[in-house]
Amino acid sequence: MSSRAAAKIKSTDQQADRPARLLAWYDRHRRTLPWRAVAGERADPYRVWLSEIMLQQTTVRAVGPYFEKFVSRWPDVTALGRASLDDVLRMWAGLGYYSRARNLHACAVAVMGDHGGVFPDTEEGLRALPGIGPYTAAAIAAIAFDRRTMPVDGNIERVVSRLYAIEEALPQAKPLIKEMAATLLGPSRAGDSAQALMDLGATICTPKKPACALCPLNDDCAARTRGDQETFPRKAPKKSGILRRGAAFVVTRGGELLVRSRAEKGLLGGMTEVPGSQWLAEQEDAAALAQAPDLKGVTRWHRKAGVVTHVFTHFPLELVVYTASVPPRSRAPDGMRWVPVATLDGEAFPNVMRKVIAHGLDL
Repeated sequence: MSSRAAAKIKSTDQQADRPARLLAWYDRHRRTLPWRAVAGERADPYRVWLSEIMLQQTTVRAVGPYFEKFVSRWPDVTALGRASLDDVLRMWAGLGYYSRARNLHACAVAVMGDHGGVFPDTEEGLRALPGIGPYTAAAIAAIAFDRRTMPVDGNIERVVSRLYAIEEALPQAKPLIKEMAATLLGPSRAGDSAQALMDLGATICTPKKPACALCPLNDDCAARTRGDQETFPRKAPKKSGILRRGAAFVVTRGGELLVRSRAEKGLLGGMTEVPGSQWLAEQEDAAALAQAPDLKGVTRWHRKAGVVTHVFTHFPLELVVYTASVPPRSRAPDGMRWVPVATLDGEAFPNVMRKVIAHGLDL
């Protein structure tokens, strides 16, 4: 079935009954999640917003502990808005995609300063806040304020593309998928409808081996009828990024480690790192080593065997790690500082830097 043909399927009694079937299934099988209100209670916009930001490109399992830590320390948006960005980055360290943490803090400050600590209750108002795009605005509006809108995440894309056998590949198919997802909204309970589709995709309509026999929408699922469920959603071939290379310098002063903060803007903005070279394609080791920090007392860098590898969204990275020790009372170069090795867990290191430090210090 073509995507345009799928778009015309909107009128049969069976299809009109889909929203009710979906909600009935959700009432029996809804997942218990730390940020989700229990049945019959109104969702907390702060918890909805915080979870949606954390869940971007991250799994529910990974987010759970971070969410609990955040709400324990900052129970509402005003408390988060009063926190320092450094504290937020430290708490976020390890969750990845660090621009989300910077936007999270900026959004909390904006809600506290411009809206009296109360989130706007419309998609338009929410989209005006830092870090809130069309999907997140729709999700908060639907789940927290029951606005009649359907957010479309990866789970919902999969359910809808299979239900209508949408042949167009992502990302070009996104507008059509969003249009068709809206047909699954009933006259009320928009937030529950959205969460029902999310749960359906997460637990039943999974990427591989979907449990179609348990699906409340299986009788009129176009992909199931054809028997090619697992081929949806169609996806354009991924372009692999070009490998970048560099060096990282692990310098100790007794029980302390030399670190610096990255620039606020750009990749891993504001995060803590050990000094390092630029990350460039086809960079030679000698060129990377030439970018070592200028430290008195260091006459030779010791190269650790092997390399540290890490994969970012747009490129893979290989880092050669060099180590050195300096005498007590050695001063840190401008823009750098010494931190105790014993307190490294409290620093805002991204995962790639934790790998580098573990490799350099043999942890």
